Amino acid sequence: MAKVAFLGLGVMGYPMAGHLKNKGGHDVTVYNRTAEKAAKWVDEHGGAHAATPAEAAAGKDFVFCCVGNDDDLRAVTLGQDGAFAAMKAGAVFIDNTTASAEVARDLAEAAEKAGFGFLDAPVSGGQAGAENGVLTVMVGGEQATFDTARPVIEAYAKMVGLMGPAGAGQLTKMINQICIAGLVQGLAEGIHFGKKAGLDVEKVVDVISKGAAGSWQMENRHKTMNQGSYDFGFAVDWMRKDLGICLTEAERNGAKLPVTALVDQFYKDVQDMGGRRWDTSSLLARLER
Repeated sequence: MAKVAFLGLGVMGYPMAGHLKNKGGHDVTVYNRTAEKAAKWVDEHGGAHAATPAEAAAGKDFVFCCVGNDDDLRAVTLGQDGAFAAMKAGAVFIDNTTASAEVARDLAEAAEKAGFGFLDAPVSGGQAGAENGVLTVMVGGEQATFDTARPVIEAYAKMVGLMGPAGAGQLTKMINQICIAGLVQGLAEGIHFGKKAGLDVEKVVDVISKGAAGSWQMENRHKTMNQGSYDFGFAVDWMRKDLGICLTEAERNGAKLPVTALVDQFYKDVQDMGGRRWDTSSLLARLER
């Protein structure tokens, strides 16, 4: 059993922290910007909640974080009330936020100077993956730090991989989102085409999902897309945030992402339709409007 803190109890962090407490058996203290949610988590899972990130992180072996963006991440790590001010030597900070590789490298450098470890460890699998404890975790950092933290991370993961030095986890997550964007747009166009052609979409997918066109998106989203149901899942707002990170990094490293840039604009159209919180599969709704 380790002493653990978890910062950020959103739709991902709330169940992830729960797995650390219940499945991992760790002593968990949570922090959330809205204190009522932290109190609710403690009522449900036990453990404790803290008033600031620094209070939550003090004396802990591992400090996890899952917040919204780079600015949120800097807010809970740096400054007088930030976690970094209170972390003990030899501890490890594991950041599950989807953020930029730049902020990951900055925080890794700050952690090294302060004498504790840092891993950027964004996740894939969505809310369902978090709730079921079967996330894929893409990690950037030092091998020794990774080896120390991996058994704890596995409480909420089915796959944990070290991708390279600091920032490599975030870069891998960018690739993940780039691939998903193209896949979902292709699936949306395929279903749209099938409907226009008068085909039974369920029968079509039952066949083609067993071949080269098959994907997680096809298996898990075609039914709800065919029904026009999008009030669940990974929100369009979040996907646009992630694709923005990808496109900014591409400008920096010279990569060409024409499809990603196009799908990002399609998601803007979905936002303009009122679908900011719809699942990313709502690209079909744009074609059917």
